[in-house]
Amino acid sequence: MPTGQPLASGKSQIFESLLWFLPDWVQNTVLVLIVLALLATWVIRLRNKLARRRALRQPQPQPVPVMRYDQGSGADHLGPYAPQRRPEDSSA
Repeated sequence: MPTGQPLASGKSQIFESLLWFLPDWVQNTVLVLIVLALLATWVIRLRNKLARRRALRQPQPQPVPVMRYDQGSGADHLGPYAPQRRPEDSSA
């Protein structure tokens, strides 16, 4: 025979059993902190999602090849701005 009262979920029973012995002001503080933590994670996820969208819309800079200091000359590090090499004469 149903009593007309809804049964509490498992999560709420566990939560109540952990907090039932604390004063009301502590229970309210814990509830507010939990809600604030949930809101903070929601805001962070939303901000990261927007940042990813903005990053996809903007062109990405081309990565610069990593070269050691002891390799090559200064012109080798200029990339597309380096002067063209002249073909060497082998007739000498």
